[in-house]
Amino acid sequence: MAALLCGLYARGGAAWVLGFVALVPWLRTLNADTSLARTLLGAWAMSVAFTAAVFFWFGSALGAYTQIGATAGLALLMLAAPLFQPQILVFAAVRHLAQRWHGAVLAALAGTAAWVATEWAWPHLLGDTLGHGLYPAPLLRQAAELGGATGLTVVLLLANEAVAVALARRRDGPRVMAAPLALAALGPLLLAGYGLLALQAEPPSAALPLRLGLVQSNITDYERLRREKGAAAVVREVLDTHFAMSYDAVERQHVDAVLWSETVYPTSFGQPKSEAGAELDAEIQAIVDAAGVPFVFGTYDRDAAGEYNAAAFVSPRSGLLGMYRKTRLFPLTEYLPAWLDHPTVRGWLPGAGAWRPGSGARVFPLRLVNGSGGGREIPALPLICLDDTDAGLAIAGARLGAQVILTMSNDAWFTDQPQGAELHQAVAAFRSIETRLPQFRVTTNGFSAVIDARGNVIAATRMGERTLVIGDLPARDPAPTLMVAWGDWVGRAGAVFLAVLLVLAALRRWVTPAPVAASAALPARIAVLPPAVRGVTGLLRTASRGGALVLGAAVLLGDGTLQAHTLALIRTFAALCLIPEAAAWALLRACAAQLTLADGRLVLTRGSRRLDVPLHDIAAVEPWRVPLPGAGASLRLHSGERWRHGLALANPWALAGALGLPLHERPPVPAWWIWARSRAQRAPSRLAHPAFKCLLLPLVLAIPAFQLHQRIAYGSAFGEFYSFGLWAYLKAFGLWWAAWGVGVVLCAAGLRAIIELGSLMAGLLRPPQAAAARAALERLGLVTLYLGLPAWLLLRAVAS
Repeated sequence: MAALLCGLYARGGAAWVLGFVALVPWLRTLNADTSLARTLLGAWAMSVAFTAAVFFWFGSALGAYTQIGATAGLALLMLAAPLFQPQILVFAAVRHLAQRWHGAVLAALAGTAAWVATEWAWPHLLGDTLGHGLYPAPLLRQAAELGGATGLTVVLLLANEAVAVALARRRDGPRVMAAPLALAALGPLLLAGYGLLALQAEPPSAALPLRLGLVQSNITDYERLRREKGAAAVVREVLDTHFAMSYDAVERQHVDAVLWSETVYPTSFGQPKSEAGAELDAEIQAIVDAAGVPFVFGTYDRDAAGEYNAAAFVSPRSGLLGMYRKTRLFPLTEYLPAWLDHPTVRGWLPGAGAWRPGSGARVFPLRLVNGSGGGREIPALPLICLDDTDAGLAIAGARLGAQVILTMSNDAWFTDQPQGAELHQAVAAFRSIETRLPQFRVTTNGFSAVIDARGNVIAATRMGERTLVIGDLPARDPAPTLMVAWGDWVGRAGAVFLAVLLVLAALRRWVTPAPVAASAALPARIAVLPPAVRGVTGLLRTASRGGALVLGAAVLLGDGTLQAHTLALIRTFAALCLIPEAAAWALLRACAAQLTLADGRLVLTRGSRRLDVPLHDIAAVEPWRVPLPGAGASLRLHSGERWRHGLALANPWALAGALGLPLHERPPVPAWWIWARSRAQRAPSRLAHPAFKCLLLPLVLAIPAFQLHQRIAYGSAFGEFYSFGLWAYLKAFGLWWAAWGVGVVLCAAGLRAIIELGSLMAGLLRPPQAAAARAALERLGLVTLYLGLPAWLLLRAVAS
């Protein structure tokens, strides 16, 4: 089932949504396997089924290209499936072991890290990854400028894991399923939000357009044509067709340059092997001189080491400017690995070539002579066929100063399997998204395309047609992306994460922590407050919380002065809220004590200091009517007096139960009592922890807002870093994070006031439902804070 869903997902179109659930059936099967052997067996079966469902076309094409037959090619591919998709086995094994050692959450993270780390360490033959299936989603694919298509794979895998967890909990009801489903939805929502910001922040281009003509001749199967017509006739037909179509591009379409496909000139240009070859070289140069525009085309190059699949840059009157040699050769077709290069093997694979790989990315000048671009020199990065599946080559070219990508391919072996050509074009388009470089991509018989820096196809052809593609794209220095700055970093980060996890697992086995004795009955946190200290801390807390409400009202209802001055807002917040709160916290910490029972006495100790009260002297526990500096209680003695110190603790009712003492109350129970009890006995939520509310949530909000600011102010997400250095960039981000932290705290203070007021009203009007009302208000407050603020930010981004 999972392989079938993956096959549908790979077909593109609206099926991209399946990527977030396609692996769920397999993940649930993995969860049911209790042994590593069964897990690996299931992973092997998944690799075969996945390869058959997603890459069936490749087996047929490979068989046809190598002349071993489609059936034999498909069988060979199925046999090599674990090597073709090794990340599936590694993912399953690491996930199984991590679940045994670290639990389900870290198992999901470790499995995801293993998947992308394997793809980095053992690159796929076709350079494929799950993230490429999101190409039909224009918003979601924009995040590839941060982590490449591999980064999208991480989001897909984690979303599948979350959905699998939700389905495993379906018997526990919708409320239990809600959290993992929300996490599954968070991935695509974050991708869409980033894509929206990235597309809206794209500055209008002031660069002159580069107009290219792409010649798709639809002449394929040179070997068959040579047998039928002879080599000289085939070369003549190929060149005459390209000359005629190029004439139309130059004379009628007024292009700045012409691009031909891979190996369209099937001999070495510039180093002729015969007199006839020298005449053909001269003829091509004469055509370029007459056209008055540069030509870039696929050809051969050679030196003492051997021959290369190459691209020639030929300029009018200047001749050959340079030759790029293809870096990523296709095994078994363009070359044989040294350990496999044997006459017997070549007998089995008559179509296998003997080309040598080039030395990596290079940038060549595209010298424009005519038209609006006359006199310009555009740095161009050439890529040949499989080169465009390697993000590293495109990144290296962008670092060398390229302003445009020129891709030449021969996808003729996909003629009967156009899905392969579609995937190849989608993968190539990701190189433009990752580097924000426009791309002109020409193939022999489809699909040729003009692709802008966002990955959009501006103009394209169909498979199997002879046509001329004309496209205009701005050529300029692109805004730097994280991929260009850090390289293809996601796979390496996954490997580092696995290494850290392995070290932690080893330490866990070597170091056995000592058991910590704790009393489950007595409160773990308590502060012993003399009246004066309680009064001071109460005033400080009142000033802090009241100051947050006043500052929030000033920001909301004021004239915008505070919002416009980040430093003033932070300083005001520190003076009104942060400093009083920190002082109150310090006093409470100074009065913290450990509560124990010993020999019938209530003992409170802090270091060498000790206070104790005989239990038989205590008549009742009396919760504070005014919860300042927080919830707490006094000890009512049998004499009728209160013990001289107050006890600050979260739940006075729990203390009374632990000591076996009654509560000091008089009927009827007042509303404040019901309110205080519902507040003390509320179920704690992790999302309510200050670390999540005051640090993590502001960070999540600050990152897209800061990136939008960077794009608007500096032209890219890391513009300030490139202009002023790392320290200036980090300082600016710190200010944004702090400002969002202030905003979140002010919102949380307002929500807390509403929640407490609503709970008090519930205690007054419907005392039996007070606890349920508080629980509902608490959940609503968390939803408002964690979903409302991101939604507001997204709406503001859309409106701007």
